[in-house]
Parts: sequence; structure tokens; C-alpha cells
Amino acid sequence: MRLARIVARLTLAGIFIYASLEKIAQPAAFAKNVYNYQILPDALINLTAIVLSWLELFLGLCLLAGLWLPGAVLTANGLLVAFLAALVFNLARGLDINCGCFSTGSEAPAVSAGWYLLRDMGFFALGIFLFYAVFLHRQRERPESASARKRDSKKET
Repeated sequence: MRLARIVARLTLAGIFIYASLEKIAQPAAFAKNVYNYQILPDALINLTAIVLSWLELFLGLCLLAGLWLPGAVLTANGLLVAFLAALVFNLARGLDINCGCFSTGSEAPAVSAGWYLLRDMGFFALGIFLFYAVFLHRQRERPESASARKRDSKKET
């Protein structure tokens, strides 16, 4: 379980860091991608493009370094849910747009939104596993270790 947790954490870290780099380098191009989703009001497009890029980098670095894991995992999963919801929303409306996940410009490969959805579901599966590993698995270990400590302290007295 420990190795799987580390692999999932590092993989998700790499995804978030890689996804942020071109967005940070080309904020105007990423803002166009955000606009193409046709979800946010125009006044929030540029702010979202800038904040989201840097948030992805920050989360990726936290995951990579293993810092603030509960918050980083929870926030990363929140973003993954938001990304999935935006893709599903646009698929339901019949819009087949470049997701802007890893490439901001027109050089992005022409891939269907259905493929983006499948790929992001895989990312979310990693996030769910990491959520389990960080929150739920840790809680299952705590009662055992607490009871073991009680037994050990009784033996010492």
C-alpha cells in the first residue's frame, strides 16, 4: 500500500506540474481555452486562467514533496471533479473543444472531448486512490496503533 501511495502521489504531482507549465508560460492562450468552455462570466476568465495555472503548480509541488498532503489531495480532487464536470457539461451541450489541459495553443492535437473525459477519469481514479490512502487508510491504522499503545503502556506499569 505504501508503494502504491507513493507512485500515485508522484504521478498526480507530475500531471499537475506538467499541466501548469505551458499555462503559466502562455496565460493569454490558456485564457482563450477557459473562455471556450463558455461556463464562466467574462470578468472571471483572466483571473481563473492565472490562478488555476499557479494553483496546479503549487498542488503538484506539494504532492511531489509530500507537504500538506491532506489539503493538497483534497484540493487536487476538487479540481479534478471540476474539470470532469466542465467536460461533461460541454459534451452535453454538444461542444467539442480543446480542453487546454496540457497544451494551450492551436498546436494542441485534435482529440475528441470524449477522449479527454476518459483520460481525466483515469486521473480522478488516481486522485480517489490517493484520497483513500491519505484519509481513510490512515484512519483505519490509528485505532489499531492507539489500542497497541494502550496495551504497551499497561504492560509498562
